Amino acid sequence: MATEYITIAEADAIFERVIDTDPYDDASTSEKNKAIKQATDVIDRLNFVGEKADDDQVLQFPRDADTTIPDDIKIACSLIMLALLDGVDMEIEFDNLNMVSQGISSIRATYRTNRTSEHIAAGVPSVTAWRYLKPYLRDQKSILVHRVS
Repeated sequence: MATEYITIAEADAIFERVIDTDPYDDASTSEKNKAIKQATDVIDRLNFVGEKADDDQVLQFPRDADTTIPDDIKIACSLIMLALLDGVDMEIEFDNLNMVSQGISSIRATYRTNRTSEHIAAGVPSVTAWRYLKPYLRDQKSILVHRVS
């Protein structure tokens, strides 16, 4: 039973179609394996539509009647890996959600505070990966009720 969404060989194939993959290309096999595990953990913390295909499976995917992990999930996993290997720190990114203004000397940066970045709030370090994951996510404003006898 799978414990990660992607293998290094699958990530290699995905990154053949991506322009800037230097952090991945320069990473050791050990770093890539750690990034795969961490990216899988990031994905598995999200709230997805449907149910696991098998109650005994470790990962959130496959779901419902699917028997394989969707390509979108594998692509998202690889893009999260790339962001992690590139040094994106989610603690800093999350702290920056509340930043209104920052300046050094005459240089100043101000950010909108009326709209948060969904992907950062969800712990996903890549907006492109988030776009692959979003169609699989449960609507956060909905409530799922189960009748228990």
